[in-house]
Amino acid sequence: MPAAALKPKPQPTQSTAKRPVLLEMPCAPVEKRPLPPGRPREWYVTHNRRLKAMRLAIALLDSGVYLPNQARNETIRSTAELIGVHPPSDTTCHMVRAFMRYNR
Repeated sequence: MPAAALKPKPQPTQSTAKRPVLLEMPCAPVEKRPLPPGRPREWYVTHNRRLKAMRLAIALLDSGVYLPNQARNETIRSTAELIGVHPPSDTTCHMVRAFMRYNR
């Protein structure tokens, strides 16, 4: 019997499935820790924007959007609504695409 016949068939992905594949939601949110005090306000804004962009990039990758040019602002905003995050700004959308581009 050929070795290929013994391998289990892989699960369908977003691109090969006949219907959309549902996103897996984490079982429990990660416990939040307070941010370090004494930094300029801009640092906190940028830090939170990076966290949000990373969350959105992961959700997009899970849903089958693998290339930055596939992730238009509308796609990113609909994913944000799907995972329960406030709609991102244009700057955050740009950051999501940057994460997808440079983390390959």
